[in-house]
Amino acid sequence: MSVAGSAALLLALAVAAGLAVRRLRAARSGALAEAQQARRWAEEQTARQRAELARHTEQIAEELRRLHRREDELAERSAELERSLGEAEALLARRATVLERAAGLSAAQARAELLREAEESARREAAVTVREIEREAREEGERRAREIVAGAVQRLATEQTAQSAVTVLPLPNEDVKGRIIGREGRNIRAFEAVTGVNLIVDDTPGSVQLSCFDPVRRETARLTLAQLVEDGRIHPARIEELYGRSREEVGRSCVRAGEDALLDARVGGMHPELVRTLGSLRYRTSYGQNVLGHLLESAHLAGLMAAELGADPEPVRRAALLHDIGKALTHESEGSHAAAGAELARRYGESSEVVHAIAAHHNEVEPRTVTAVLTQAADGCSGGRPGARKESLELFVRRLARLEEIARSHEGVAEVYAMQAGREVRVMVRPEAVDDLGAELIAREVARQVSTELAHPGRIRVTVVRESRATAVAG
Repeated sequence: MSVAGSAALLLALAVAAGLAVRRLRAARSGALAEAQQARRWAEEQTARQRAELARHTEQIAEELRRLHRREDELAERSAELERSLGEAEALLARRATVLERAAGLSAAQARAELLREAEESARREAAVTVREIEREAREEGERRAREIVAGAVQRLATEQTAQSAVTVLPLPNEDVKGRIIGREGRNIRAFEAVTGVNLIVDDTPGSVQLSCFDPVRRETARLTLAQLVEDGRIHPARIEELYGRSREEVGRSCVRAGEDALLDARVGGMHPELVRTLGSLRYRTSYGQNVLGHLLESAHLAGLMAAELGADPEPVRRAALLHDIGKALTHESEGSHAAAGAELARRYGESSEVVHAIAAHHNEVEPRTVTAVLTQAADGCSGGRPGARKESLELFVRRLARLEEIARSHEGVAEVYAMQAGREVRVMVRPEAVDDLGAELIAREVARQVSTELAHPGRIRVTVVRESRATAVAG
């Protein structure tokens, strides 16, 4: 390499080294500037934190001073309360001493005297309560006895109205009466012995009367006598023959009536014996209301209510249709018609739900299912509506008015409502005039007056409502 080339190379190296040195110096200066800036920022942050810490420290110190002052105040108040308590105890002791001196009794003696008086008062109140309970028990026993007798009479289909116990059969002429009576009364005696129905011949012209409290027997005897009159041959053998045919015809009529009732109520799958027993209720009445018609009406009402509640209407309609089937058994089985009907339904394969509803429809068994409750409600609606049973509208309205009058006669009563066709009386009392004990007394007194002064079918529930309200206005 020549000297000139070496010199140029050295010169280039020197220039590059100078540039590198200048760059290093510039970078060092920038780094130093950044370091100084970072140090200044850190110093500023530290100063702010110190100031904040000093402020918090001052606040804590102030809070501690306040707490110390509060503690001192509480200590002073506690000491004051201790002094007041001591003064009160001393005052009570002096008062007890003065009372003992005035009464001539010690505290123990006064306590014993107070307990003795309380015991005597409790005994007096207990004696009064016992007498009241005994009186209520007697009244309840008498009322229940009347219900049992009325139920037994109804089960036996005893006479309620002339129309329900007597059937009139028109005759083509008066000469037929002689043939019905027969020689020396032979035919009429045979007729009454075979049918079990009393035949009254001479009371009304152009007709005879059949009298019997069993409507099925009375209907059978009517058909028998109608066939005898139409045939013209009236003698004991013919009476027995036609009576057998009439019994079969009435039996078929009962079956048809039962099947029609099942179809009308949209109920199926029932034992034939239940169907026949159900159909026989077409000849029975309860307070003038046809029992089969009542059952159909109850079934429709129960089905509608079940549908409204979202329940299955089929078992409800079934239970409502069968709830009074025990009335067809009359005296054939012991117990109430609800118990007899439930046993009959159980015997012929009805479900436990239906059997329970039949047994509970008069609260002889506590209702535990929706079906039982709806059966009760449907029975009450059908039997309790005005005009359903033998009670004129005028008498019904008068009875409701008298119910409300009895309840309204008591002091503190604000409003009175006769509900559920007169089976419940709702009494609203003024809370400022009647307390809770007074409300109970009003309920008992109204129930007593209704029982003694008013003739009514079944039970009447008296409910006294006492309601107090407090109202305030803001703003």
